Amino acid sequence: MRLRWMTSMLAAAAVAAASCGAPPVPMAAAPEPGPPLQSPPRQQPMQAPERKTLLDVYAHDRPGMLNPKVRNVTPRVYVPNSESGTVDVINPRTFQVVRHFRVGSLPQHVVPSWDLRTLWVNENKGNSLTPIDPVTGRPGRPVPVDDPYNLYFTPDGSYALVMAERNNRLDFRDPRTMRLVRSLPLPCRGVNHGDFTADGSVFLASCEFSGQLVAIDWKRPRVRKVISVGAGNMPQDVKLSPDGRVFYVADMMAGGTWIIDAAAFRRLGFLRTGKGAHGLYVSRDSRSLYVSNRDEGTVSVVSFAGRKVVDRWRIPGGGSPDMGGVSADGKQLWLSGRYHGVVYVFSTGTGKLLHTIKVGRGPHGLCFFPQPGRYSLGHTGVFR
Repeated sequence: MRLRWMTSMLAAAAVAAASCGAPPVPMAAAPEPGPPLQSPPRQQPMQAPERKTLLDVYAHDRPGMLNPKVRNVTPRVYVPNSESGTVDVINPRTFQVVRHFRVGSLPQHVVPSWDLRTLWVNENKGNSLTPIDPVTGRPGRPVPVDDPYNLYFTPDGSYALVMAERNNRLDFRDPRTMRLVRSLPLPCRGVNHGDFTADGSVFLASCEFSGQLVAIDWKRPRVRKVISVGAGNMPQDVKLSPDGRVFYVADMMAGGTWIIDAAAFRRLGFLRTGKGAHGLYVSRDSRSLYVSNRDEGTVSVVSFAGRKVVDRWRIPGGGSPDMGGVSADGKQLWLSGRYHGVVYVFSTGTGKLLHTIKVGRGPHGLCFFPQPGRYSLGHTGVFR
């Protein structure tokens, strides 16, 4: 009896001690993705806590991770020639132009639609979007759209966002018909490129003619904040870091890329990547950012982990690398040669220039398609 009484008293004391101790520290909530990177199972069995997985917004952009919709699409590179008013189509296996057709005036970018079923040629002087069927590689009937310099899509696919550059507006349109739904006037000049926060709630856009960035709450819609990068500077392409903590913004006049806090929307720093910094592209392993320096004929490689330039590739004899994208397997970087009427193909493994392909005059935002990813956020291929 005494032994049983002592055992009972010890158990009660243990319970009391546990109840009087400090409460467990709650786990920090992970940023809410939108849409989620992975759909959670309906029921999860009780198990020991696991280590927190680091966020990678490009986790679905690995080689071979093609959406089933595009697995049977023949790979092609679509090159809009701004000064020629044409599009050249290149076979990336043979590096030969296999098709050539005329579009509206001043084609700027070729943009994959959110659902990956259409490629849109942005003709901002021609005030139209020309659809291309990626299965056949042939253009369709142009759709009248006012001032489409560039084109993005909201993460949920509900809107197409037309960057109306000369009108200083962000136009919300139906993503399939391109019918205008509403317009958001912007307090800056020359809106042109952008990217979304990791949770998809804010769109950070660059305005090259006023040296500003605008953080836009697109669901309301309203401008949440205006960030100045200096009068006389010209911010260009925008890209979110894999961990979602910062944006990188290429600046053609400043000669490098700004680092912007993706939560507070303020400047954190600046990397001198090269003269005429213009386009930004993420490697397939999410480790590196490729920066095309249009005015010095180079491509800088930035380490996301170190936030520093770790390599620089040079075009022999000079060049004008502009916009483009990474091949589906991640082994090549394709860029238009804006002032040289060519397309450059770099090895991402060695940094060497592999091919120079002759195209029309003033090639700009070329698109390598298809690429890995579940859906497109726009531009020449920003996938999630």
